[in-house]
Amino acid sequence: MKKYLLLLPLAMFFTTLANGQGKVNNIPPAVVYGERTMKEIGVQQTKLDSLQLKENIALSMADVLTFNSSIFVKNYGRATLSTVAFRGTSPSHTQVSWNGMKINNPMLGMTDFSMIPSYFIDDASLLHGTSSVNETGGGLGGAVKLSTRPAQNDGFGLQYIQGVGSFKTFDEFLRLTWGDEHWQTSTRAVYSSSPNEFEYRNHDKKVNVYDEDMNIIDQYYPIEKNKSGSFKDLHLLQEVYYNTGRGDRFGLNGWYINSNRELPMLTVDHGEDTDFENRQREHTFRGVLSWDHLDDGWKMGAKGGYIYTWMAYDYKRDVGNGNMAHMTQSRSEINTIYGQADGEYYIDKEWLFTANLSAHQHFVESRDKNIIRQDGNKAVVGYKQARIELSGSVSAKWRPSDRFGVSAVIREELCGTEWTPVIPALFLDGVISKKGNIIAKASVSRNYRFPTLNDLYFLPGGNPDLKKESGWTYDAGISFSVGREGVYTLSGSANWFDSYVKDWIIWLPTTKGFFSPDNIKDVHAYGIELQGDLSVALAPEWSLKMDGNFSWTPSINVGEPRTPAGQSVGKQLPYVPELSSTVTGTISWRSWSFLYKWCYYSERYTMSSNDITLTGKLPPYFMSNITIEKGLSFKWADISLKGIVNNLFDEEYLSVLSRPMPGINFEIFVGITPKF
Repeated sequence: MKKYLLLLPLAMFFTTLANGQGKVNNIPPAVVYGERTMKEIGVQQTKLDSLQLKENIALSMADVLTFNSSIFVKNYGRATLSTVAFRGTSPSHTQVSWNGMKINNPMLGMTDFSMIPSYFIDDASLLHGTSSVNETGGGLGGAVKLSTRPAQNDGFGLQYIQGVGSFKTFDEFLRLTWGDEHWQTSTRAVYSSSPNEFEYRNHDKKVNVYDEDMNIIDQYYPIEKNKSGSFKDLHLLQEVYYNTGRGDRFGLNGWYINSNRELPMLTVDHGEDTDFENRQREHTFRGVLSWDHLDDGWKMGAKGGYIYTWMAYDYKRDVGNGNMAHMTQSRSEINTIYGQADGEYYIDKEWLFTANLSAHQHFVESRDKNIIRQDGNKAVVGYKQARIELSGSVSAKWRPSDRFGVSAVIREELCGTEWTPVIPALFLDGVISKKGNIIAKASVSRNYRFPTLNDLYFLPGGNPDLKKESGWTYDAGISFSVGREGVYTLSGSANWFDSYVKDWIIWLPTTKGFFSPDNIKDVHAYGIELQGDLSVALAPEWSLKMDGNFSWTPSINVGEPRTPAGQSVGKQLPYVPELSSTVTGTISWRSWSFLYKWCYYSERYTMSSNDITLTGKLPPYFMSNITIEKGLSFKWADISLKGIVNNLFDEEYLSVLSRPMPGINFEIFVGITPKF
């Protein structure tokens, strides 16, 4: 049955499309001679549009990227850790910025995308491979740029959305805005909560069926409940923008997070949920103050920011008689001070020069209060470290004609007391044919990533002698764009990449009973990325929009075996699918819209040896979601009614080993936007 379901996206490709707010989606004008900005010469990037970001308030950026990009999203379930990785690299090789400030956790080096509501993001871009050097260092796989922007309202504005879903899930969104010629203010709030108890078939357990003589006559996989996975997440975002009207713009953004999440039982757990408590709490504040000055031929700006994060992880077990005892009591505090200055200068229309300097000063304290020593006594272990990260770059971009462009970037970075060698990057693009807007791109860069603070100092196991990871990446691609104004637009791209990463850091067990990191791998990742978009005006009141992504990503350990027993050389890296694909489509008629989303991941190995055992490989899976929306317009307000079915075909799947995922489930959203 499943093999036929895999054909469904192809059948739907010409019959489905995205999301509207009670309006018919207009077809954009045809692009015959594509506008290529100087800053984007040779850049390989994916830009997410507002419909993708504002599809529904229950989505995190992890959900958006799962169905609208070629990168791999490793998802532990809703309200649990979700990470993204480009092109066969790891999540720590993905750099993430919000309004210019890096938000990667300095302890872990990664970003939890489940903690980023899509309704808090107005612009999102994925910079693949080499292209990340334009923004920051350390992105051996790529970079994700997230930002907000003014609402551009005249007077007061209000939007409220209430969502109710399966498993007693509630989602609420409120936005208040006010603006005039100079000022724009916005207050956004998202609150999500759920006991998050859902049924699933546990393929890690078997139940025997006995006859009267206690002979086993059959076996089956039991239906169990995901327990102890409740969550309560609150996000608040305050924005203030001021435009002088004389070339100066000021902005202030403050984002507060209050999260209280239980980590659900694993499929291999045999106890009761009352036997333990596994809880993670987080308080985070991010603030950015910005100034930009625009003038004829040049631009300059400055930013300052601050991040405070308090994280707690508590693991308790019933030690008998209903008494709960702490097994783990971990606490972490992170303070980051951020500053940045940048400038751009144009010489005629042929030359653009840019310069950027940024600094992130981290102060980290991590401790666990419940470590049991060999003598049986408890001890407090952890570390307290400060580290500065400096990054500076200059670039020269030259376009001698409208058909050819070249860009050279030089970046250098400091982490603590160690400098990287110069990080160079070269980009080329050229118009092969103006008919069809066929553009070829190519780029090459070197890059580095420093070990995280946990890699260096975590107790027990940190390794202060780790070397920084380094790599070379090569990109080449071609894109096209055709169409007829008011009738259709069709665009697409095909990109090839080849990446080498040396001294890849991995945590391995030691003879002392704990894990420790080491530079043991040399990784070769290569492959292709395909992307396409189609918009069609089917009839005066009908429109169709489609987009799709496909990636083929072998990511192979090509290093030398460290021991005679080493079995990872020549094998695909764990949790890197070789194939992935997404298709989304929306068909709209008057104030109705129907959205279909599909994604596919091939098998993922859980062990570096690629052993094919019951737990050594996760089977491939696909997901299908549908949305039906109706817009209503009254004199006093616009109302949106939306119904969503997730996991339409009730697929039984795992994204991460032993982490249960829900079957078919439902959501209903009601949105109201008063007219003032």
